[in-house]
Amino acid sequence: MHITLVDDSIPFDGYSAASRALGGAEKAFASLPGALARRGHTVQVFNRCRWGMYVEGAQWETFEGKKPLRTDVLIAFRKPSLLEFIRQAGKRVLWFTGPGRLLERDATRETLATHKPLILLTAEAQARDFKARGLTAGLLPAAVRSDFLTGEPRPASPPHAIVTTHPAHGLDWLLGLWTGRIRPLVPDAELHIHSTTLAKAADGGEVEAELRPLADKALAAREHGVVISRPQGDYLMAGAYQEATVHLFPGHADDMGAFTLMESQATGCPAVIRPLGAAPERVTDGVTAYVAPDDDAFVNLTALLLKDATLRRSMGAEAAARYATSTWDAAAATLEGWIK
Repeated sequence: MHITLVDDSIPFDGYSAASRALGGAEKAFASLPGALARRGHTVQVFNRCRWGMYVEGAQWETFEGKKPLRTDVLIAFRKPSLLEFIRQAGKRVLWFTGPGRLLERDATRETLATHKPLILLTAEAQARDFKARGLTAGLLPAAVRSDFLTGEPRPASPPHAIVTTHPAHGLDWLLGLWTGRIRPLVPDAELHIHSTTLAKAADGGEVEAELRPLADKALAAREHGVVISRPQGDYLMAGAYQEATVHLFPGHADDMGAFTLMESQATGCPAVIRPLGAAPERVTDGVTAYVAPDDDAFVNLTALLLKDATLRRSMGAEAAARYATSTWDAAAATLEGWIK
C-alpha cells in the first residue's frame, strides 16, 4: 500500500528524537512511518521538516513538497483539517492524541462527517471519552522507541526520583510535596527535574510570566535536593531513567499519552503516579508502579521506593517485562489490520 502521513506542527523529522528532546506525540509520529515501511509499504511523510530525507525506508518531505495525486491511506495527525491534504485517498485516518471535547467544533464535526475517517487513539481513557460522545475509534497499542527497550537499570547513589512532567501539569504540587513531606523522610534523596523551561530559568533566561513563580520555587528548592536538568534525546533519557530510583508522575486529566511514563517503565524504572488521564493504564498498580489515591499515599509510596532497593528491583523488572514487546513494529502491524 501507499501510505501518506501528514503533520502540521513543529519542525522535526525522523532523526530528531535521537539528538534532542522531542514531545511524546511527535516521537510517536516519527516512529510509525519506518515501522510501516518495514512491513513492505511505500510510505511518505509530510511535515515541517527542514528538507526531504529517507528515514528507515520512509520518504520525508517538507510540508510544501509535491504531494502524490492519490494515496491508499492518508493518516492525518491531530488536526482534522489535514484529512483533506490529499484529494484522492482510499482510506482516511485521524490520529488523535487529545481528549474528545477538542473535536466538538461544528467545522470539525462537519469534516469528520464528510470523510468518515478511522479515528486512531492512544489510550483507553480517550476511547471512553469518545464513546461517551458518540464517536467510534480504534486504539493503537502502546509503543516505545528502541532506546528504551535495551540496557539495564543502574540506580545511582544517593537515590533519586526523576520527573519529566510539563511544568503546568502538577509540578508545583509535586515540589511542595517533595520539600515539605518526602525529603524529610529520605534526607539523602534527590529530585531530578527534566524540564526545558526550568533549565532555561536556571541558566538565567526568561520564562513565561505565568511560570515564573514555579521556576523561582524550583530554583529555591535546590537546598532540598532538587536538581534541574535539560531534557535530552532518547539515548540519554533512557540512561537517566535507568539511573533513577523512581519516576514521579503527577499526571493531568487531559494527558492522553503519558508517553514518558511508558518510556521509564520500559527501562525498568518503577513509578508513583496519580490516577489522572492515561497514566493508570500505562502501569500495573502494585506490580510495576503505584497509583496513589491521595497525597498521603503518594508521599509514603515514594519514600518506600526510595528506601527499599529490593522492592525497586522487583517492580522495575516487572515494568520492563510488561513493555518488552511494545514496539512500533507491533503497533504498525495492528494498524495494518485496520487499514487493509
